[in-house]
Amino acid sequence: MSRITREEVARIASLARLSLDDDESQRTTTQIGAILDYVAQLAEVDTTGIEPTAHAVPLRTPLRADRAQPAMPPELAVANAPQREGTAFVVPLVLDGEES
Repeated sequence: MSRITREEVARIASLARLSLDDDESQRTTTQIGAILDYVAQLAEVDTTGIEPTAHAVPLRTPLRADRAQPAMPPELAVANAPQREGTAFVVPLVLDGEES
């Protein structure tokens, strides 16, 4: 039994604003199912006593000092903006019911 259904793939595609035909939907369902099967297989590996790591080898991560700096002048911040109103960026409305 597959770990994901075509209906779930269709819902995910809808949320991602993707349009999948029947062949793409079937192929995607199969591929995601294979990925989930592999993740389940990995979950069965005994990792008792294994230290969690982000990298296979230790890496030095130099960080700069976190010091306050003077703020950028507002006029400079919006100097290259495609649209601006004073020192504010003008962007398109993205939610229904917003008023300009």
